[in-house]
Amino acid sequence: MTSVQNSVCFTAESTSDGVLERDFTVGEVTGALWSPAPGSDGPAGLDRSPLVLLGHGGGNHRKHPAMTGRAHLLVKGCGFHVAAIDAPGHGGRPLTEHDKQEIAVMQAAMAAGEPVGPIVVRYNAYLAEQAVPEWQAVLDALQELPEIGAEGPVGYFGLNMGTAIGVPLAAAEPRITAAVFGLHWPDRLATLAKEITVPVEFMLQWDDEHIPREEGLALFDAFASKEKTLHVNAGRHKELPRFESDSAVRFFARHLV
Repeated sequence: MTSVQNSVCFTAESTSDGVLERDFTVGEVTGALWSPAPGSDGPAGLDRSPLVLLGHGGGNHRKHPAMTGRAHLLVKGCGFHVAAIDAPGHGGRPLTEHDKQEIAVMQAAMAAGEPVGPIVVRYNAYLAEQAVPEWQAVLDALQELPEIGAEGPVGYFGLNMGTAIGVPLAAAEPRITAAVFGLHWPDRLATLAKEITVPVEFMLQWDDEHIPREEGLALFDAFASKEKTLHVNAGRHKELPRFESDSAVRFFARHLV
């Protein structure tokens, strides 16, 4: 498991369209933080802007276009801070031999037309064991920044592998008070979902070729949240409509402000 030191080291900075983007490291973990550019207003009535943690999908990275797009929506639409980190073996982080073996098995199954669910579930659970304490250390470090602070609300937004990591993170981390999940199997997550009581928005593709709809529904059903909303769209696994990101922004605006 990666050893993470609880301090943020900024390594690059740029501003575009009212959004300040800063690359950072916390120990060996590489991340990105998006914030309102200097002079921008945060949410009315709050001393500090809320923070939303973004979890990326398998095979992607912290600054994948989907991550950057969601971050800009949250910063520009709500005045929030948004952070994403590279999961172990992703983005700027090295692949281990175990990573390479699991990826090879997954690719072979896909090439043969065989189900990949059991492989993805197993590998994502392995990554989550490492990523959850990393996220907690990064959250500690980000809350030391004066513009974020330790008292502001925190949300989590992650689909696919972002859900595989986000569900155990939300179950273990009381600072997360609202979450958006979706597009994952219930195996290894349903038990943890029963421990989650914060508001949840959940996304499911009705024609997902990898995740049978009854399995997606089972994971949604497992959350113990009194307020949880299911968003179902027609289409295959990678055809989630982009407007669902707009819905997630409205969800966080309701629950973090």
